[in-house]
Amino acid sequence: MDVRTVTGATPDRQYADRPWRFLADLLRARRRPLLLALAWSLVEAAPALLTGLLVATAVDRGFLAGRPGVGMAWLGLLGATMVVRSLATRLMFPYLAAVIEPMRDELVRAVAGATVRRAAEGGEAPDAAALSRLTGQVETMRKLVSTMLRTSRELGVSVIAALVGLLVLSPVAAAVALGPLVLALAAFARLMPTLTARQRALVLAEEALTAQATPIVAGLRDIAACGARAQAADTLRDLVSAQAAAARALARAGTGRRIAVLLGAHAPLVGLLLLSRPLIEGGQLTGGEVVGAVTYLFTGLEPALRTILDTLGGWGVGLAAGTRRIAETVSVPVPAHAAAPAAAAAPVGHELRAERLTFAYSARATPVVRDLDLTIGEGGHLAVVGPSGVGKSTLVLLMTGLLPPTGGRVRLGGQPLASIPGAWVRNRIALVPQEAYVFAGTVRENVAYLWPLGESPDDERLRASVAAVGAGPLVERLGGLDGEIDEPSALSAGERQLVALARVHASPADVLILDEAGCHLDPAAERRAELALAARPGTLVVIAHRISSAARARQVLLMDGTTVLTGTHRELIDRSPLYADLVGRWHADGTR
Repeated sequence: MDVRTVTGATPDRQYADRPWRFLADLLRARRRPLLLALAWSLVEAAPALLTGLLVATAVDRGFLAGRPGVGMAWLGLLGATMVVRSLATRLMFPYLAAVIEPMRDELVRAVAGATVRRAAEGGEAPDAAALSRLTGQVETMRKLVSTMLRTSRELGVSVIAALVGLLVLSPVAAAVALGPLVLALAAFARLMPTLTARQRALVLAEEALTAQATPIVAGLRDIAACGARAQAADTLRDLVSAQAAAARALARAGTGRRIAVLLGAHAPLVGLLLLSRPLIEGGQLTGGEVVGAVTYLFTGLEPALRTILDTLGGWGVGLAAGTRRIAETVSVPVPAHAAAPAAAAAPVGHELRAERLTFAYSARATPVVRDLDLTIGEGGHLAVVGPSGVGKSTLVLLMTGLLPPTGGRVRLGGQPLASIPGAWVRNRIALVPQEAYVFAGTVRENVAYLWPLGESPDDERLRASVAAVGAGPLVERLGGLDGEIDEPSALSAGERQLVALARVHASPADVLILDEAGCHLDPAAERRAELALAARPGTLVVIAHRISSAARARQVLLMDGTTVLTGTHRELIDRSPLYADLVGRWHADGTR
């Protein structure tokens, strides 16, 4: 399967309403090993097909006829079919592995590609539940497909073989077994939609828990600073309760599987035993045929049917719900205008303005940001300071469009940020978080990472940016722009920050926002990088880690959880006791 077809290469949501087509496309790409696995499965079914016939022959022609040697010979032939089955199983598994093992990689690429496209194109908010699907649902789906192919392949063929063998042995015995079996399968078919719906409800409840708990955990400092602990606890309690209720509902519906197994697997066996004497006396069955039929039911049909219904009612329901959810995830509609904003909404310049900007984690929570009015002119240099947990990082997310406000709005170049296509915004505003992202690849690929697809700066610009932020010695040690970063974690936190700062310096972005992006650098290195970024054309916003960052800025925004003040570094020292206190504490700490 071409993964591009499941990551939104076509404008229709091709898999969202047809999840089984998604699974079929995954399997169709490996048709040959799948067919070979099925062929060996037919060989595996030989004991299920022949067991009752061989046992009946051994009884009638051997033991009941007074010829125990003949009876043992027929049983020996049955043992030979078991050996053949074991060999077929061994030869089948490599083909089954060739179907299953590559599936997880394709699913990860499909989900990751669709998630990145959604965020990059601005069609949807960043998907906080994507990690749940990548680490949980994708792996679960791979296991489910493996289990379903392994189990249904073997047991499905076994059930058919047992019924065929029973029919060949005795149509009368087959008729006794077939009635309850059909009723059981019909009852189970009616139960499956309920099981699938409740499994899906559980999957969605787990996603909701992941998606909503993640920002709460990440914003614990802001929540504590704003006194919103009770609201956050209520939200988490409601999410956990919803997940538990969905799990209980699924467990209650699952009891119907047991009834179907009793009806389809146990009732035929009991019925045959009760009817065996009159059938034998009437000449419709022989003693050997009764033993053979019981063998088919007890060793073939009953365990196979029980396992199949349990597998379909458990693993199968999980596969149906998981396939549908992942199919919805990887089906990404292509936006009508993804490359650039419409002419009527085109920003003029890159002035960044907040208008009565407000954000709260819930309707009952105290706002982290309240009615903020702020203008950062083109070419401005702003430092944001305040106590830990006051909401500085939340403000960054609001100003970059990564977090929608609960009130007010942000404008870029005179246009509401929410009305500008996300891909265009990402090219104009660059955010460098505290934990810098460096990936395995060349230095050139890492430094040029923020350029749009299909565009790339020349090496001269990249080298100039590397030198400007002070990353020259690091890049030289790595082998220059062509040097390979094989293991990003081998770099120190400060080295990764230097790479990220060189990247944002070389980017085409008009607005750069640093969220404590130099906290792992020494003061001199941080100063050099900030001055280089401030000298670059465009706007610079710095979440201050050291007071020196605020002193270098032309404008300072002080956040204290209830009000905000703006002014120069010197003006705020004179006007704000809180700012003066922060400055005093920063200066008292020699490391800052």
